[in-house]
Amino acid sequence: MRLVFRFFGWAFGLGTIAFLLGAAGVAVYVTQVTKELPDYNTLRNYEPPIMSRVHASDGQLMAEYARERRLYLPIQAVPKLVVQAFLSAEDKNFYTHNGIDFTGIARAALTNFQNRGSNRRPQGASTITQQVAKNFLLSGEQTVDRKVREALIAMRMESAFTKDQILELYLNEIYLGFVIPGYGAYGVAAAALVYFDKSVHELTIPEAAYLAALPKSPTQLHPFRNRDRALERRNYVITRMVEDGHITAEQGEAARRSPLTVNPRSPRQQQFAADFFAEEVRREMTDRFGDKKLLEGGLSIRTTLDPKLQVAARQALTAGLIRFDEQRGWRGPVTRIEDMRGDWGMKLAEIRNFNDIGWRLAVVIDAQGETARIGLQPGREASGQVSSARDLGLITAEGARWTRRPVSRTLNAGDVVYVEPLAGKEGQFRLRQIPEVSGGLVAMDPYTGRVLAMVGGFSFDQSQFNRATQARRQPGSSFKPFVYAAALDNGYTPSTVVMDAPFELATGTGEVWRPENYSGQFYGPQTLRFGIERSRNVMTVRLANDVGMPLIAEYAKRFGVYDDMPSFLSYSLGAGETTVMRMTAAYSMFANGGRRIRPTLIDRIQDRTGSTIFRHDDRQCQGCTAPRWQNQDEPILVDRREQVLDPMTAYQMTSMMEGVVLRGTATSLRALGKPIAGKTGTTNDAKDAWFVGFSPDLAVGVYVGYDNPRSLGASATGGALAVPIFHDFMKVALADRPAVPFRVPTGIKLIRIDPRTGLRAGAGSGGAILEAFKPGTAPPDSYQLINPFDSAAAGGPRRGPSNESNRAIGTGTGGLY
Repeated sequence: MRLVFRFFGWAFGLGTIAFLLGAAGVAVYVTQVTKELPDYNTLRNYEPPIMSRVHASDGQLMAEYARERRLYLPIQAVPKLVVQAFLSAEDKNFYTHNGIDFTGIARAALTNFQNRGSNRRPQGASTITQQVAKNFLLSGEQTVDRKVREALIAMRMESAFTKDQILELYLNEIYLGFVIPGYGAYGVAAAALVYFDKSVHELTIPEAAYLAALPKSPTQLHPFRNRDRALERRNYVITRMVEDGHITAEQGEAARRSPLTVNPRSPRQQQFAADFFAEEVRREMTDRFGDKKLLEGGLSIRTTLDPKLQVAARQALTAGLIRFDEQRGWRGPVTRIEDMRGDWGMKLAEIRNFNDIGWRLAVVIDAQGETARIGLQPGREASGQVSSARDLGLITAEGARWTRRPVSRTLNAGDVVYVEPLAGKEGQFRLRQIPEVSGGLVAMDPYTGRVLAMVGGFSFDQSQFNRATQARRQPGSSFKPFVYAAALDNGYTPSTVVMDAPFELATGTGEVWRPENYSGQFYGPQTLRFGIERSRNVMTVRLANDVGMPLIAEYAKRFGVYDDMPSFLSYSLGAGETTVMRMTAAYSMFANGGRRIRPTLIDRIQDRTGSTIFRHDDRQCQGCTAPRWQNQDEPILVDRREQVLDPMTAYQMTSMMEGVVLRGTATSLRALGKPIAGKTGTTNDAKDAWFVGFSPDLAVGVYVGYDNPRSLGASATGGALAVPIFHDFMKVALADRPAVPFRVPTGIKLIRIDPRTGLRAGAGSGGAILEAFKPGTAPPDSYQLINPFDSAAAGGPRRGPSNESNRAIGTGTGGLY
């Protein structure tokens, strides 16, 4: 008996020693592992990468930019249904365990033992807290050390954070896969949009269950590539939700029977013709804050874009480019499918289409006489697979009339072309072609510089080069108003007479520069108003020569047309290079009374907390912060912007450019029935066609030209190409606005004059106009005209200066009266 007690004594002692040694070893191991643990307190200040969103002025979503597509939701904003789905799928005991679910571990161990040899993936038992610890603080390596560290951090987190705080981190951080490649979702809010194009508050039971199924393996549960497996996992989550009492058995049964319906959100569906605008905003944001802030900072960017005007601008510019291009005739198909045997739809689906122009690609199946039978490019299913549907149509003589050739001589079997449905003709299509010519359009609030619409070309898919902001082109005669503004600010009046007669200048290289009018003729003495209304080149050069090009260069810089314009006389005719954006902003300063503006595409930027970090309008508001109304004066906006032009000069120029529309080179705009001022522009060899103009509250610039500059044609002018585009846009933009006249500043005197002579008009004289004069500059009743043309004096047309006029110019009069 003593030996037995001695044996048990020894055994107990050895066991105790072994236990102590084991405990010491565990303690040393845990101590060592604990030293290497990351600081879980960093989660308190954690700011996850959140996508930045760009909105139009009315709040509509325009674009999103992100490395990780995530919208951060406080736990209070996550619907109860979504929370319940994730708890049932991932951690039903979340609110009762201390970070480690020992019951779940035992259940997983039993299941894995039962599934041994079945090649099934081992079932895990990580809690949501452990997953947060792994995702935020640890690597994804599958080792014992990592699991131990994960468990230790999880227990520490449970003591430092509330359950809701941990769940909030989890639901916003977790990666939930993608439907469209490159358009992945992080967090439940982004996943609801990506998979179902819904807010999380709109999710149904099967939709919430599917999202809750994804953390297990987003790639393996793809709704199209692995549909059966995804459906099985979704239904498993629904079953768990029933077992956990979150939904009734009837709700669960109905949810399991429902199909797995995924409605992927297209990355482009919110663009509404604003691709160029959104890309320009992206560039500005990158320059201002850097890529990291834009892609991860969760910025809310409220832009100046007006969706209605943007659509109108896009339609007006594209219609104008198409109109010009089709007048040049048919250039041929986009490409050809040489072998039409088999399924033409699959071959056609592989050809790139420009998705932002509203046209479809089609292949000609056969063409006979005045009809061509076509097959339309098939669409793609949500899965990305080519649709099995094959739609057919016809191109008739009506649809190809613009080619001025029979259909069978225009198209051949295998030709791939663009088509557009013919209005009111079901199954019939109009033949289209991508214009070679391009252009840009900018619409701006002339008082604030807010860009309301911008189009940078025919198709953003075709070219992301923005011709409204990046293309530097010669403005031609649309630069002339700045020459005239410099003159009016320095002693001239709208009725000052300038000689329109030959002008010669030695260039210093042995050549002589002889500017000419567009018509090739000269018209003798004319008023400044007449010179700008009829866009007389020689008058402008003579005026610039007298005013001085250094002064005009200063005005060009002051208005922002050029940064540093050379003092060459040819620049008075717009020989320099500038952009549509700059020209529109410069003309806006005529419209707003001479105040400097800074064009902007962004009204306000807020950070992820809602704090405003940028605001374009920096005017001070005195009296805007009063706590309540106490019969005080109305708030006052203090505008300290620079006055770049005398307000009276600005109005004189506005009145003269209004004459361009009423009597000059843009008379087609009179059909709008609204006050419009502006100036056409056509460069040498008609390589660029411009019109920049404004109403009392809207400034618009239009440019048309080839990307590689070449002549637009012998008859191409700003009045013929750019003005119709301006007209089409303004017809929509001003449709609901009253015909308010331009504002007349204090001090301006309106005097009736004869527009031909610039003299005061008699009581019964016909054709008189009201001309704007500054105080003390009223016109005389008569002046001594040097060598007037006999034909002009008799009321006939002026076809050229007399010999006496030429001698007068040569003797040093300068042609100024």
